[in-house]
This record gives sequence, C-alpha cells and structure tokens, in this order.
Amino acid sequence: MYTMRDKEPNWEWYRTFLQVIETGSLSAAGRALGLSQPTVGRHIDALESALRLKLFTRTFDGFAPTDAARELRPYAENIATTAAAFRRVASSHGAGVRGTVRLSASEVIGVEVLPPILTALRKAHPELIIELLLSNKADDLLHREADIAVRMFRPVQDALVARRVGGIELGLYADKDYMLQHGAPATMEALTQHALIGFDRENAFIRKFQARFNVFSRDHFAFRSDSDLAQLGAIRAGFGIGICQSALAEKDKLVRVLSTEFSPMMDTWIAMHEDLRASPRCAATFDALAAGLQAYIDSSADSKAEPAVQHGSTPE
Repeated sequence: MYTMRDKEPNWEWYRTFLQVIETGSLSAAGRALGLSQPTVGRHIDALESALRLKLFTRTFDGFAPTDAARELRPYAENIATTAAAFRRVASSHGAGVRGTVRLSASEVIGVEVLPPILTALRKAHPELIIELLLSNKADDLLHREADIAVRMFRPVQDALVARRVGGIELGLYADKDYMLQHGAPATMEALTQHALIGFDRENAFIRKFQARFNVFSRDHFAFRSDSDLAQLGAIRAGFGIGICQSALAEKDKLVRVLSTEFSPMMDTWIAMHEDLRASPRCAATFDALAAGLQAYIDSSADSKAEPAVQHGSTPE
C-alpha cells in the first residue's frame, strides 16, 4: 500500500497516465505528448511502482485501465487542471496585461461570435494569449478548467463573479431556397410538416425548453445533432427549419418564420472565479467580452434578418 513515506510521483507521470487512458496505447500516447514509446512505458512503470498498483492490463488491441486506474483518473485530471492553471497564473506576472487566459464558451458563441472580440482584445494587448474551450459545463470555473466562461444561464456558485450581459434573441429560420421550395408554416403545429432541425439527446435545458414549445420533439426532427454548430450548418445548407440566434441569421440572410409565436431570449452571462478578480489579464478579458457581447446583442436588436415570412407565403 502507498504511504506518505514513499517517493511522491512525478507530475509528468500523471500526464502520461491520462494520455494512455485516453489513447489506449503507449505509442499513441507518446505521439500526443512528444515522447518516445519507451519513455511512456517508463513513466507508467514508475507510477505503478510508486503507487504499488497495477494501472493497466495489456489486451489484444492496446492497454486497458484497471478498476484502480479508472477510480484514480478524476484525481489525475484535477492535478493536470491545477498544473495548467498554475502555468497560466505564472505566465501573467510582469508589467501590463500579459500571459494566458483560458476561456470557456458554447460552440456557437465560441466559433461564431467570440473571434472578432478576441481579435480586438489581442490587438489591444499583444502579450495576451487566448485558449478557448468549447463547453457548456457549469463547473469549468470551479475546477479551474477555465479562467472565464461565457454562459447562457446564470451561474449560481458562490465562488464566482458573474455579470449579466443581456439576452440573445432566438428565432426559427431557414435558407431562402428551402422556403421557396416548401413555403412557410402557418402555425407552430405546422412545423411538423417541415424538415425540422434539432437535438439528438435530451438534457435538462431541452426538457425545460420543450415545456414551452412542445412541437420540438425528437420524433419530429428530420436532422438530429447535439452539436449546435452542426444544426447551424444544416440550416445554412437549406436542410430545413431550425433555431438560430437572430444576429447570426441576419448576417447569413436567413428567412425567419413564425416570429410572433417564437422569439425566446437566451440569457447571456460572463463569469470567472473570484480569486481572479485582481488579475490584470482576466480583468481586461472580462471587460472586453462584456463590451463585445453587448455590441453583438445590440446588433440583433437594431437590425433583423429578412422580413418574417407571412403565413402560407413564400419569399419573393
């Protein structure tokens, strides 16, 4: 049994351990880490020796984690996350706004909305390095997987500093060609006669959404994906009708339907761990995100997409 008198395992061994679990192979783990296969093997052997545990068994197709390894995995992940946060904080010391800031945002916000905001931020602070994690997990900040998060719900954890930016309008949209071919639904119920684009697996947010709009049932969808980007791509390609942020739809010149019946607002918040309140790199990034997202929200309010299609009509 491992005791405190034994030699403390090297942090690098934990990183190697996680990569072998992820890839199931010493060689694949080595390629991901930039290490040779023998070095990866030595790391695993040394960790097993230090912990006095068997962590992997060799199978016909690679290395399989033991029960002990699977139980230890989340602790190793916490070590890796803490080490990364340690490096980010260390990189920020010195004059001015500098170092690495790790952001967490949903797919659509991270890919479609944040890049120009972050470009302007980088121009203002050339020594700032941005890492972007596409995730909707509520606990990213508490586990220090990210420094700042953009979330479409109010963070409730006491250890976070949060600011509400505003509401992003959602609407039902389709490509012009789809609308010319199929016409517009006259009612929400008529959506079931169209090629609807939606989710694959339910979650708590979707169930809450369905309570308001029960037409959005998995059985009604002609295109199913849990990726918001995949759904957006299908709308743009003319596959059918789906939910889109109004500001993005305006930019893509998508056609809106049932605007009176369907125009929910999606709350937008920026949050960071309270320990980072005094960090120049995080403060500058937090403020830039707030200003940039507010401008994005305002653009949706100031200009709409194509005029909403009247019931039963097709666009000119």
